[in-house]
Amino acid sequence: MITIDITVLIQIINILILIVVMNAVLYKPVRAVLAKRREKIAELANSIETFKKNAELRKEEIARKLNDARKKAKEEIEKSKSSAQVSSAESLAQVRQGALANKTVQLGEIQKEFAEAQKQLSGQIDSFASDMAAKILGRSI
Repeated sequence: MITIDITVLIQIINILILIVVMNAVLYKPVRAVLAKRREKIAELANSIETFKKNAELRKEEIARKLNDARKKAKEEIEKSKSSAQVSSAESLAQVRQGALANKTVQLGEIQKEFAEAQKQLSGQIDSFASDMAAKILGRSI
Protein backbone atom coordinates (compact mmCIF):
# COMPACT_ATOMS: atom_id res chain seq x y z
CA MET A 1 0.00 0.00 0.00
CA ILE A 2 0.83 3.57 -0.37
CA THR A 3 1.75 5.38 2.71
CA ILE A 4 1.62 9.11 2.87
CA ASP A 5 4.63 10.49 4.58
CA ILE A 6 7.21 13.19 4.00
CA THR A 7 8.55 11.60 0.81
CA VAL A 8 5.30 12.36 -0.99
CA LEU A 9 5.65 15.99 -0.07
CA ILE A 10 9.27 15.99 -1.24
CA GLN A 11 8.20 14.38 -4.55
CA ILE A 12 5.53 17.05 -5.06
CA ILE A 13 8.05 19.81 -4.37
CA ASN A 14 10.53 18.06 -6.65
CA ILE A 15 7.97 17.91 -9.49
CA LEU A 16 7.08 21.59 -9.02
CA ILE A 17 10.77 22.57 -9.15
CA LEU A 18 11.21 20.41 -12.25
CA ILE A 19 8.23 22.15 -13.90
CA VAL A 20 9.67 25.60 -13.09
CA VAL A 21 13.16 24.66 -14.34
CA MET A 22 11.84 23.03 -17.55
CA ASN A 23 9.62 26.01 -18.20
CA ALA A 24 12.60 28.38 -17.82
CA VAL A 25 15.10 26.24 -19.73
CA LEU A 26 13.07 24.45 -22.40
CA TYR A 27 9.52 25.73 -22.92
CA LYS A 28 10.16 29.51 -22.93
CA PRO A 29 12.95 29.37 -25.56
CA VAL A 30 10.91 27.01 -27.72
CA ARG A 31 7.87 29.27 -27.41
CA ALA A 32 10.04 32.30 -28.25
CA VAL A 33 11.38 30.56 -31.36
CA LEU A 34 7.86 29.59 -32.41
CA ALA A 35 6.63 33.16 -31.86
CA LYS A 36 9.50 34.51 -33.99
CA ARG A 37 8.65 32.01 -36.71
CA ARG A 38 4.99 33.06 -36.63
CA GLU A 39 6.03 36.71 -36.93
CA LYS A 40 8.41 35.95 -39.79
CA ILE A 41 5.74 33.92 -41.60
CA ALA A 42 3.28 36.79 -41.17
CA GLU A 43 5.85 39.26 -42.53
CA LEU A 44 6.55 36.98 -45.49
CA ALA A 45 2.83 36.64 -46.16
CA ASN A 46 2.49 40.45 -46.12
CA SER A 47 5.50 40.76 -48.43
CA ILE A 48 3.98 38.21 -50.79
CA GLU A 49 0.72 40.14 -50.87
CA THR A 50 2.61 43.39 -51.53
CA PHE A 51 4.59 41.76 -54.33
CA LYS A 52 1.40 40.35 -55.85
CA LYS A 53 -0.24 43.78 -55.77
CA ASN A 54 2.85 45.39 -57.32
CA ALA A 55 2.98 42.69 -59.97
CA GLU A 56 -0.67 43.26 -60.86
CA LEU A 57 -0.13 47.02 -61.03
CA ARG A 58 2.92 46.58 -63.24
CA LYS A 59 1.06 44.11 -65.41
CA GLU A 60 -1.77 46.61 -65.91
CA GLU A 61 0.72 49.39 -66.60
CA ILE A 62 2.55 47.28 -69.18
CA ALA A 63 -0.74 46.35 -70.85
CA ARG A 64 -1.74 50.02 -70.97
CA LYS A 65 1.63 51.05 -72.40
CA LEU A 66 1.46 48.24 -74.94
CA ASN A 67 -2.00 49.38 -76.08
CA ASP A 68 -0.75 52.98 -76.33
CA ALA A 69 2.24 51.82 -78.37
CA ARG A 70 -0.03 49.84 -80.69
CA LYS A 71 -2.27 52.87 -81.20
CA LYS A 72 0.73 55.08 -81.94
CA ALA A 73 2.12 52.50 -84.34
CA LYS A 74 -1.21 52.33 -86.20
CA GLU A 75 -1.33 56.12 -86.41
CA GLU A 76 2.23 56.26 -87.72
CA ILE A 77 1.47 53.57 -90.29
CA GLU A 78 -1.59 55.48 -91.47
CA LYS A 79 0.42 58.71 -91.66
CA SER A 80 3.16 56.94 -93.61
CA LYS A 81 0.63 55.40 -95.99
CA SER A 82 -1.07 58.73 -96.64
CA SER A 83 2.23 60.56 -97.12
CA ALA A 84 3.44 57.78 -99.42
CA GLN A 85 0.25 58.06 -101.47
CA VAL A 86 0.62 61.83 -101.67
CA SER A 87 4.29 61.63 -102.65
CA SER A 88 3.60 58.88 -105.21
CA ALA A 89 0.79 60.96 -106.72
CA GLU A 90 3.11 63.98 -106.88
CA SER A 91 5.93 61.98 -108.45
CA LEU A 92 3.48 60.40 -110.91
CA ALA A 93 2.25 63.85 -111.89
CA GLN A 94 5.83 65.02 -112.37
CA VAL A 95 6.64 61.97 -114.50
CA ARG A 96 3.52 62.59 -116.59
CA GLN A 97 4.47 66.24 -117.07
CA GLY A 98 8.00 65.24 -118.05
CA ALA A 99 6.68 62.63 -120.48
CA LEU A 100 4.24 65.13 -121.97
CA ALA A 101 7.00 67.73 -122.37
CA ASN A 102 9.31 65.12 -123.92
CA LYS A 103 6.50 64.00 -126.23
CA THR A 104 5.87 67.58 -127.31
CA VAL A 105 9.56 68.16 -128.01
CA GLN A 106 9.89 64.92 -129.98
CA LEU A 107 6.69 65.64 -131.89
CA GLY A 108 8.08 69.06 -132.85
CA GLU A 109 11.34 67.46 -134.00
CA ILE A 110 9.43 64.88 -136.05
CA GLN A 111 7.35 67.62 -137.67
CA LYS A 112 10.51 69.57 -138.53
CA GLU A 113 12.12 66.46 -140.01
CA PHE A 114 8.93 65.73 -141.92
CA ALA A 115 8.85 69.28 -143.30
CA GLU A 116 12.51 69.05 -144.34
CA ALA A 117 11.92 65.67 -145.98
CA GLN A 118 8.92 67.12 -147.86
CA LYS A 119 11.03 70.02 -149.08
CA GLN A 120 13.80 67.70 -150.24
CA LEU A 121 11.39 65.32 -151.90
CA SER A 122 9.32 68.08 -153.54
CA GLY A 123 12.49 69.28 -155.26
CA GLN A 124 13.18 65.76 -156.52
CA ILE A 125 9.60 64.98 -157.63
CA ASP A 126 10.29 65.95 -161.22
CA SER A 127 13.30 63.68 -161.47
CA PHE A 128 11.44 60.80 -159.79
CA ALA A 129 8.47 61.25 -162.10
CA SER A 130 10.65 61.22 -165.21
CA ASP A 131 12.57 58.16 -163.96
CA MET A 132 9.31 56.30 -163.28
CA ALA A 133 7.83 57.29 -166.60
CA ALA A 134 10.97 56.09 -168.31
CA LYS A 135 10.77 52.74 -166.56
CA ILE A 136 7.10 52.37 -167.37
CA LEU A 137 7.44 53.37 -170.96
CA GLY A 138 10.72 51.60 -171.37
CA ARG A 139 12.42 54.62 -172.92
CA SER A 140 13.85 57.85 -171.58
CA ILE A 141 11.82 61.06 -171.67
